[in-house]
Amino acid sequence: MAFPLRKRLRCFLPFLCFLCVCSHLELVFSEDVERCEHLRLGQYLCKDPKIDDATQEPENCRNMQAQVECFPAPNISCRLQDGREVGFGGDFGFNRSIPCRNVSGYSYKVAVALSLFLGWLGADRFYLGYPALGSWTLHADSASVSPGLLKFCTVGFCGIGTLIDFILIAMQIVGPADGSSYIVDYYGARLTRLSITNETFRKPHQSL
Repeated sequence: MAFPLRKRLRCFLPFLCFLCVCSHLELVFSEDVERCEHLRLGQYLCKDPKIDDATQEPENCRNMQAQVECFPAPNISCRLQDGREVGFGGDFGFNRSIPCRNVSGYSYKVAVALSLFLGWLGADRFYLGYPALGSWTLHADSASVSPGLLKFCTVGFCGIGTLIDFILIAMQIVGPADGSSYIVDYYGARLTRLSITNETFRKPHQSL
């Protein structure tokens, strides 16, 4: 004998309530798990990028940004954009962007060597793409000095011009003329310029 419609709905109602409660709990738990892109420093670990031997930059460097695979730190989990939850030591992680540099073939070691041994001839400046002759000219915008006859003429006067140029190149203040960066070993002596941004700004403490 078939149950009346009202009785069948009455029997099915507790099951619907159970489904609603389960979906609500799932939504609450999913909101407690932070999204992977919102993890802060110390809450995730990233693999070392694959370095190109020729450029000494990450192989997937595009527009001065490279992608590395990261995983949440132990006892921390996060949620991907597709809803999957990622934990420490999983089979897959999430990608984060790291900065990389634009290089065009100018080696830092070669530039320093030319400046040290053949700087008095201006070989370092010719190598970096500054072939112009003339007097020394200080460019305020790039803090660089163009080579000229004065560099050659000051060799007899304690090599002041050669010494100054060597210091500027060794400190990576003077770089290639095309605006690119030196090719420096990825884990080598790289110059990093720091500037105040929203992430590095430190608010002063109010006096008590």
